[in-house]
Amino acid sequence: MAASVLARALRATSGILRPVNILASSAYRNCAKNGCLNSALSTGHFSLLHTPVVSSAPRLVTSVRSVTCGYTATILNRVASSLPDILTVPVRTLTYCSARKGKRKSVKAVIYRFLRLHSGLWLRRKSGYKKKLWKKTAARKRRLREIVFCNKTQSKLLDKMTTSFWKRRNWYVDDPYQKYHNRTNLKV
Repeated sequence: MAASVLARALRATSGILRPVNILASSAYRNCAKNGCLNSALSTGHFSLLHTPVVSSAPRLVTSVRSVTCGYTATILNRVASSLPDILTVPVRTLTYCSARKGKRKSVKAVIYRFLRLHSGLWLRRKSGYKKKLWKKTAARKRRLREIVFCNKTQSKLLDKMTTSFWKRRNWYVDDPYQKYHNRTNLKV
């Protein structure tokens, strides 16, 4: 009975709170070995254990201390309190100073997914052009195959994520984008 309640509580926190589940399950095993879990359950402290809300800042209730023998509750609270900070911080995997030569590195995902024209505009495919094509209509698949320009904000960000090597002029044989490299008849 008590083990199923604890298992249900741990299962409810799965997903984002995976490290908390591992710590809580190890704490449960340690308490089961020591025999202190029965005393905590008999006093009724276990009913105060709530599953944290994942949508806002997940916090564990201090009554976890009685279930986890007291020595892992601080670890659980520390992990749970740092989760929102980890999840909301935007990450740009840009190397400013490489380990080998100390040079700035380009982000490979940008190089593979985007094309930079000499005018500074960036081209990209529409998102989802390869995903779940079996459920999309022919017209939608045709629209998704289009190549579109990135806006000004995205272009500035992509310029920051690449080195000067990718910003130079390239001359390819039979380049399909040759007429788009120079911006003409546009007032800037």
